[in-house]
Amino acid sequence: MQAVTIPSTRRTDCASILHTYSTEEAAAMLGVRPQTLRAALCRDGAYYGVRPVKRANRFLAWPVDQIDALARGEVA
Repeated sequence: MQAVTIPSTRRTDCASILHTYSTEEAAAMLGVRPQTLRAALCRDGAYYGVRPVKRANRFLAWPVDQIDALARGEVA
């Protein structure tokens, strides 16, 4: 009898576990520089309606569902 390996469908990357993107990941998804997100946040308090959460380590956590919707051209 042969051993059969069943591929896992679980994602183990940080974005799927935490449901957030880092600023660099969010910028890559949107096709902009990370500084663009930081500048818009500083200037307007959000980037096209998406407000990140500030983590305890001072990094920003951008919500995956809103960034993905923005990348698809939908309203966040």
